Amino acid sequence: MSLVVIRSLGLDGVLEILPGRIEDERGFFSETWNERKLAEAGIALHFVQDNHSFSAAKGVLRGLHHQLSPYAQDKLVRVIRGAIFDVAVDIRRGSPTFAQWVAAEVSARKWNQILIPKGFSHGFLTLEPNTEVIYKVTNPYSPAYDRSIRFDDPEIAIAWPLPVAEFQLSGKDAAAPPLGQAELFNFPVEGARL
Repeated sequence: MSLVVIRSLGLDGVLEILPGRIEDERGFFSETWNERKLAEAGIALHFVQDNHSFSAAKGVLRGLHHQLSPYAQDKLVRVIRGAIFDVAVDIRRGSPTFAQWVAAEVSARKWNQILIPKGFSHGFLTLEPNTEVIYKVTNPYSPAYDRSIRFDDPEIAIAWPLPVAEFQLSGKDAAAPPLGQAELFNFPVEGARL
């Protein structure tokens, strides 16, 4: 099975990947990750953990999250039910795109995935109720290296598609520091694939 599309979303290494699907009267089959084939396409990553989140309501915000080195993570995010507004923010001090963000709608309908490399903070907002997100990571979760950035930091100025008053946040995300007070990466990021 080949990939239909791999395209840049405009920031260094943030990619949209659309896996192919074989459909018939029974349904479909899709190879959503193949380490060898993706390496041949220039995406050489080894994932060690899969995560699955469920959000019951539209407007659930999860993020902005990242892990510091040596537990920095590349993430491959996909949606198996519902839809999200998925955001990656460049948090590599010295990068020409520092504090810039890109976003894409990721949904079960579109069958797309977003690759977020080390050195980026990640977050998503659910656009539909009962949304399920699965994402692969290249390092395990480490509470000691887990960090957050405030989702509404004016220095980043993410244009979220829903009113902030409708957001549902965890206590951790509501208390996250702004970019200027957060622990970040230096550019280039050690161990990053680019």
